[in-house]
Amino acid sequence: MIDNLKKILNEDQDPKAIEKITAKLENLLMTNEEVGYIAVQKKPAITVFPDSIVVTNKRIILCKPKNLGLSMEFIDFNWDEIGGTFVKEGILGSDFTFSTKTELTHTVDYLPKNQARKLYTFAKEQMDLLKNPQATTTIETAPVIETPSAVEEEYPAEIVEEVEVEEVTSFAEIMPSVPVINEPIIEEKVENTPTNSGERKLSEMSSEELFAKLQNYKKLLDNGLILQGEYDRLKAEVLQYM
Repeated sequence: MIDNLKKILNEDQDPKAIEKITAKLENLLMTNEEVGYIAVQKKPAITVFPDSIVVTNKRIILCKPKNLGLSMEFIDFNWDEIGGTFVKEGILGSDFTFSTKTELTHTVDYLPKNQARKLYTFAKEQMDLLKNPQATTTIETAPVIETPSAVEEEYPAEIVEEVEVEEVTSFAEIMPSVPVINEPIIEEKVENTPTNSGERKLSEMSSEELFAKLQNYKKLLDNGLILQGEYDRLKAEVLQYM
């Protein structure tokens, strides 16, 4: 199985660590399930049993060694359960975070930057396939050539001569005068509501900013500052841009 994954290895990955993970996954993969990428933690200190994350064409799998590496804990989520994915790069590595539609958040830290970027790219591709399944297949259609019908050939379209129209420069010449009735002016009260002119649109925000906004909405709900219905509406608006 390690031979099939050579195309996704890079200079930041340890082939031995990848081989151990793939050996554990060999009996866990479903029918027609293929591994797209594997990322392994690389902490500043020596880590004998690092955590890793595996992405396939069907799901995300978190791999966490237990009992000094004698056993492995697997946590998986199907792509249709994922609400969004995020990458945060730091000095000592990158954090890959994904959130589920049930408001669960998981983060794998200290990933090499190259691995985190490829992990994020593969995840976005899988989520785009779920949103636009028709984009995976292209149907070629023959060009439609319009041919004149028998009626059009027998009776060709007549040429209509254009007639110049006199331009009206004053509407007062053609419109009857109407007496003006002085109606009372009703002043409308304008509520002093705050405007969002200084706030950026959701479509202009990055994935990290959208995730932070989603967390702020959750804090407002937990503190009782907004109702559940308003939180669900705000959450739906943010998720559609992730």
